[in-house]
Amino acid sequence: MELTGLINSINNAVISIVSGRKGFATRGMEKEGRIFYEDGISEAMTAFADALSTADPLALILAEYTFLSQEFQFCEETDKDTLGSLTQAIQSFDDAFLALQAVEDPGYVIAEKTHPHNSKYRISGFPKDSFHIACISHKTRIQNMLRTPGIDSIEKALLKQRFANLSAAQNGYIEKQKKVLGNA
Repeated sequence: MELTGLINSINNAVISIVSGRKGFATRGMEKEGRIFYEDGISEAMTAFADALSTADPLALILAEYTFLSQEFQFCEETDKDTLGSLTQAIQSFDDAFLALQAVEDPGYVIAEKTHPHNSKYRISGFPKDSFHIACISHKTRIQNMLRTPGIDSIEKALLKQRFANLSAAQNGYIEKQKKVLGNA
């Protein structure tokens, strides 16, 4: 999958989802809102499934990062809690991108010496660096959203897809860690 196409699909999906939500809240626009919302969810599901099919940690976190960035752009300025949560998630993925670059460098072996060997600082025996921390934190955020009462079933399906993508991203990242740390 081409990353530019993935980003465009995610951007379009979020625009449709947001437009749909606004339609729900506008008298006389509920039907059109529902159509936009469902089309956006469908497009997002397809894009996230396509990213998952690559098993590429970069594609997987880029999809999530793009989704979060778009949500941030459309978030109301008065919604401080959501803005804070999205800001923190985006910043953690910024760090994850740096870790993804670092794991490609043979110098990454230093991580074995700089990360504690206690199991709470390890994932499958490998250093729990900023990539893992971003995925773990965001999976928790998604799990919390899944517990929200009244959330639409198609949106729950999208959240479950995003959760699965983050797990797959971590698995792909562990493979990169194995390769550079000589445990493949």
